Amino acid sequence: MTSVAATARVPHAHHDDRSFIRKYIFSTDHKIIGIQFLFVSLFFLLLGGLLAMQMRWQLGFPGKPMPGGGLLPETMAANGVILPEYYVQLVSMHGTFMVFFAIMPLLVGVYANFLIPLKIGAHDMAFASLFVPEGAIRSGWTNYAPLSARPDLSGVTTGQILWCVSIVVLGLSSVMGSVNYITTIINHRAPGMTWFRMPLSVWALFITAILAVLALPVLQGAAILLLFDQTIGTHFFDPVAGGQALLWQHLFWFFGHPEVYILILPAMGMVSDMIANGSRKPIFGYHSMVFAIIGIAFLGWLVWGHHMFMSGMNPTLGSSFMVSTLVIAVPSAVKVFNWMGTMWRGNLRFHVPMLNAVAFVAMFVIGGLSGIYMAATPVDMFIHDGYFIVAHLHYVLFGGSLFALFGAIPYWFPKMFGRMMSERWGKVHFWLTFVFYNFTFFPMHILGMAGHMRRIYDPTQYEFLKPYQPMNEFISVSAFLLFATQLIFFVNFWWSLFKGKKADLNPWQDNGLEWSLPSPAPHGNWETVPRVYRGPYEFSSPEVSDRDYLPQHEKRPTDREPASATAPAH
Repeated sequence: MTSVAATARVPHAHHDDRSFIRKYIFSTDHKIIGIQFLFVSLFFLLLGGLLAMQMRWQLGFPGKPMPGGGLLPETMAANGVILPEYYVQLVSMHGTFMVFFAIMPLLVGVYANFLIPLKIGAHDMAFASLFVPEGAIRSGWTNYAPLSARPDLSGVTTGQILWCVSIVVLGLSSVMGSVNYITTIINHRAPGMTWFRMPLSVWALFITAILAVLALPVLQGAAILLLFDQTIGTHFFDPVAGGQALLWQHLFWFFGHPEVYILILPAMGMVSDMIANGSRKPIFGYHSMVFAIIGIAFLGWLVWGHHMFMSGMNPTLGSSFMVSTLVIAVPSAVKVFNWMGTMWRGNLRFHVPMLNAVAFVAMFVIGGLSGIYMAATPVDMFIHDGYFIVAHLHYVLFGGSLFALFGAIPYWFPKMFGRMMSERWGKVHFWLTFVFYNFTFFPMHILGMAGHMRRIYDPTQYEFLKPYQPMNEFISVSAFLLFATQLIFFVNFWWSLFKGKKADLNPWQDNGLEWSLPSPAPHGNWETVPRVYRGPYEFSSPEVSDRDYLPQHEKRPTDREPASATAPAH
């Protein structure tokens, strides 16, 4: 049964006359909250990229002063030369910022808050850095114990404590948000918005929210135990005092692999919306796409051990994790073939969102294929903790999540801000990003096969890696150009906020409910709750002859009125 926000106490669409502070800082409007997530997450994305540039300078040009390095304290860069301690901190915080503060809130915080009520026909949701003495953590973004548990080993106390506290607080906010997303989707769908009329983006956000509710408390619990080791003298992860260092790995990766799908499933859902729009065809195999999302989420709980093949795991147990990891490729492949089937013989429109969505599919395939190699225990033993792993991770999370975001941001930009981003500069940004991205990360596969380890400070200290240093330099230069290319995106974003072309009601000629609203969407969304008569992907429908799209809310003579229900009180 669906329910709608239709009672007298529910706010309807109207002009928002609240003060700037009340509207944009302390807002309860789901759209403004999504935009708040967008700005903060883009800041952390930029910050994480700046840290990566410093890492690539050190790997490409070890021992040479970094441009601007003289601005850093001598404890970080002596005479502009990055120190080993600072390099490890860069590695640790780059991963932490990108995973927890950039990609995850960009995909979930922004679009779950902004899109879910708009796409299901609801008025709103159901429930309406510091410098420290020793610097940041030095134990990598995975924060492995016992290095993270003992300050005498890592040399960091305050930074480690702050990392643990921030993870606990971040996890709490994410769990609360996920409960809100789940409740909204279950209870606040418009009349006629049945489960299998929901867009795949909403399905993906729904399953992602369930994963977050179940997975994040595990990481929070592990962070609390680690915090206790740091502050009150417990020894959960210190083997010298009777603790279990591997316990941290089990807890982290039991959260960590569902987290991979928390980062990629929303991207898959949004890419499905953009590919259907760009192909002007219904999504191929809609039901199988839904079940593939559910299958990925379920199997994601059974594969965490493949991160620990080198930990002394029982070979029988390792084989079970190997099989489950290979099996999880099946629903992912279903999605890839369905995206290809959607594009096949479609009336393709290569606008910026479509270009980025197609790039997502291509890069996800490369990342997925390299993941098949790593799923095999004998192969993983050779390439584990090498640059082959780094390449795989970035093909999935950069090539996957960020290409999806570079499509989703201009796609829903008009509904957020009432203006269009520049199509010309969007395409320039896409092609440069696509080229420099592959120049940066594809050669890492070669470095990994040559034995190049992760997190090493100076590759030239190893004789067997010296012949590959020109490749490291090439990767670093490509990374610098890749980062510089993102300035095009940021300039386009900010320029379009104020000077972009004013958006029409439905600039992409899409079928979703959000495109029935003015751009930007008003406070409270709809004056009257929309009614849904069909699925979200009725492109090139034979029912209409004057256009190639048929919105979900548009009633045709043959459509029956959907059953309605009374909304819960607000």
